[in-house]
Amino acid sequence: MDADLPDAVMFCCTMNSVRSPMAEGILKQLKGARIYVDSVGAREGHADPMMIEVMQEIGVDMSRHRSKTFEELEDTSFDLIIALSPEAQHHAVELTRTMACEVEFWNTFDPTIIEGSREQRLDAYRQVRDQLRQRLTQRFGADP
Repeated sequence: MDADLPDAVMFCCTMNSVRSPMAEGILKQLKGARIYVDSVGAREGHADPMMIEVMQEIGVDMSRHRSKTFEELEDTSFDLIIALSPEAQHHAVELTRTMACEVEFWNTFDPTIIEGSREQRLDAYRQVRDQLRQRLTQRFGADP
């Protein structure tokens, strides 16, 4: 099955503060060092404390995540870019002009727009995390 895996995957969303770091952390948890994984945002952002908290719940430490933009990418040799927001998809498609890679668009809800109690907001982050985990497991498989 690993023969079908891309060597390098990049996730992108609007600010690299919630969705793309979640996807990056989950894929690293699922595949370890078998795939090089990175994430970026279309605009500058900061790691979201609630993202860090809900990822910690599944054993993924994102406390050292540093948000970065497409312009800050050190390596642009990715086999697959998965865009999680429309704005990020636009940037990803622009990248394909200068590098040969596949782009997939997984339109993913932005939990930062949810208002309400802390617990209601955390639940929105958990839903996004769990949806990403399910989609990543379907796309890349889960190792035993």
